[in-house]
Amino acid sequence: MRLLWLKTELLHPVDKGGKIRTYQMLKHMNGVHEITYLSLAGKYDEPECFDRASEYCARLIPVGWEQPQKFSARFYRDLAFNLSSDLPYAIQKYHSPAMRRVIARECDARGYDLVVCDFLTPAINYVHDPARPAVLFQHNVESNIWRRHYETQANPVKKAFFYSQWQKMYRYERATCRAFNAVIAVSQADRDQMRDEFDLNEVHDVPTGVDTEYFRPQGGQTEPYKLVFTGSMDWMPNEDAIIYFTEKIMPRIARQMPDVTLTVVGRNPSRRLKSIAESNNRITITGGVDDIRPFVDSASAYVVPLRVGGGTRLKIYEAMAMGKPVISTTVGAEGLPIEDGKDLLIADEPEDFVRAVTRLLSDAGLAKRIGKQARTTVCAKFGWEHAADAFMNVCEAIVEKRSRRRAA
Repeated sequence: MRLLWLKTELLHPVDKGGKIRTYQMLKHMNGVHEITYLSLAGKYDEPECFDRASEYCARLIPVGWEQPQKFSARFYRDLAFNLSSDLPYAIQKYHSPAMRRVIARECDARGYDLVVCDFLTPAINYVHDPARPAVLFQHNVESNIWRRHYETQANPVKKAFFYSQWQKMYRYERATCRAFNAVIAVSQADRDQMRDEFDLNEVHDVPTGVDTEYFRPQGGQTEPYKLVFTGSMDWMPNEDAIIYFTEKIMPRIARQMPDVTLTVVGRNPSRRLKSIAESNNRITITGGVDDIRPFVDSASAYVVPLRVGGGTRLKIYEAMAMGKPVISTTVGAEGLPIEDGKDLLIADEPEDFVRAVTRLLSDAGLAKRIGKQARTTVCAKFGWEHAADAFMNVCEAIVEKRSRRRAA
């Protein structure tokens, strides 16, 4: 098949969940199918972004675009203008007449079998052509994230803002999902929610995967009271998770285990996160790193205290593949077909999370058993080739169904 893949960012460096999922699946599909990758590209994108595109596509079509920097004058101006818009800000900021023109020109010039819109953001620039099937690939239920921001926010001004964004996102997400021939989700839970809430006729799910050769036990020295968290720290749910953990959970653990530490690994930590680390010597904020594996390998346990989020968390599979015991909230492990008490420990309330962490840190046998089972589970079920095959099976079925309808 000839696929036109639409996205709003280039994939290198492959340094966050959405990029990892797309890169790994396209890498397995590239060569089997002819993939044209059309994306927004900013002036700060490194040469690597373009030089390595052949790893996941046959053709790369970049469209120039400049994202407003967070907390800049333009950023606040755009937020103010968004108050009167029907679109959520997270979508409106990606509106690009140039990208819309390039997509239309490309669709007219080449006989693509299928258009894949990778998440909601590029959909703002795609005008659906009834003659060509198109699939929306949803990495999460985006309105869920905004709803959870609203529910967990204490500041009344921010709470009102999150409520407005949640409502706008829900309306946009529902309408956008219904405009495509099919929607592909990353978990059964997301599939069922979108089917029921958005009244979709055709929605499928594909599994989340992990590179089990890259993420594997390293055999290094483990620090007995070290906890670790990894993730892009410029994503609000991750920042919220660390603030919540350091304020509500870490002090209680420290009262029982004075040597406990937390290392937070991920790009672009905010000033607030940096100030937390500066005022608390138990907390280390690394910022972006070239390789997260040494940080995970040296930890005794991996924590995922997420209260906000959607889709599936690749970070959990990566930690499991490295044989690390994981303690997560229900939201953190949402959508993953793994078993509490066997593959990881689930804890939602602060006191339950404290109990789970101290239990693992004080029981080496339990920690080893859960870590070993975690590695066994992901190796047996969750390689990326399974996700890529499932995705392509759905795409091929959609193209075939459209062909039969046209022939009839």
